[in-house]
Amino acid sequence: MANHASALKRVKQTRNRRLRNKSYKSAISTTVKKVFSSIEEKNADAAKSSYKQAIARLDSAANKGILHRKTASRKISRLTKKLSQLSA
Repeated sequence: MANHASALKRVKQTRNRRLRNKSYKSAISTTVKKVFSSIEEKNADAAKSSYKQAIARLDSAANKGILHRKTASRKISRLTKKLSQLSA
């Protein structure tokens, strides 16, 4: 365990960041699952609305550094591809 005050503060900061990132990643995966479930049900309206929400969350996570920008881009690309297959 850390002995210095600065090291103790770092432990607290790391814990808080980890919990915040975990919460944000969970929310992202939930919205992505909603998109995929709407696509499987062939519900275009629900898929498009949840798609917009997922894109916003992924972009926000990439800007905040929670996800790497290329990871977010890859996930957005895959969602877009699936959604376009639905409308085709």
